[in-house]
Amino acid sequence: MEKRIALIGIIVEDPESVASVNAILHDFAKFIVGRMGIPRPEHGVCVISVVVEAPSDEINALSGKLGRLSGVRAKCIQTGKVVGASE
Repeated sequence: MEKRIALIGIIVEDPESVASVNAILHDFAKFIVGRMGIPRPEHGVCVISVVVEAPSDEINALSGKLGRLSGVRAKCIQTGKVVGASE
């Protein structure tokens, strides 16, 4: 399968969902190139950006699983360019 690079933006508004977000990211760890989390407790949110290199199906699965969590919003941007083949 062909790989693409993608950026997934995640906003966590429900602190109860943080463990679930981390568990899902752990499940997809082999695709994660980088991750940055910015807690904003004074606003009751945490903003996370995740860069992945993976087949489009895996990118969409990760983004979808995150977006289905209560109090979590996730949006994804993928490159149009294929960056390599998966193993």
